[in-house]
Amino acid sequence: MDALHYLDTTRKTFLQYKKLAEGAMAQLTDEQIFWAPKPESNSIATIVKHLWGNMLSRWTNFLTTDGEKDSRDRDAEFEPGDLKTKAEVMAKWEEGWKCFTDTLNNLKPEDLDKTVTIRTEPHTVIQALQRQLAHYSSHIGQIIYLAKAQKDSDWKTLSIPKGQSKQFNQMMNTKK
Repeated sequence: MDALHYLDTTRKTFLQYKKLAEGAMAQLTDEQIFWAPKPESNSIATIVKHLWGNMLSRWTNFLTTDGEKDSRDRDAEFEPGDLKTKAEVMAKWEEGWKCFTDTLNNLKPEDLDKTVTIRTEPHTVIQALQRQLAHYSSHIGQIIYLAKAQKDSDWKTLSIPKGQSKQFNQMMNTKK
């Protein structure tokens, strides 16, 4: 695989995960965005705030500074209180993703073998991207799970509906 193909595939994959999370969050009310199943659990709002903090830290001056910025207060990302509405949560979501996608969209093939640091640990750019893909997709899975748990039978599926795999596969085969 060439570097341009890798960058294009990586961009598309991140954006697919972003779209899934947005599809889940769009189904929720303000109250549901802040719901946590247990006192020690994270709400969707908390997960978004954590992703926002991570994205700003990792992707600001990505190629030239450590990905764990001194200005980041990771522990505060898990503290409730400063976000009060779904609109505020979504604004953080978009701010984090903009920082990340602006950086990702400006990466060039020759950047992929460069070394960056995260918490002083060296990573190639490819390793850093893969690290973040795993991190973001795990949290997006949590967002979807929390949304689906609350919506229950009112959940609008983001993929193939239960019990419809056969029909979906048939439809895909007819498109060939």
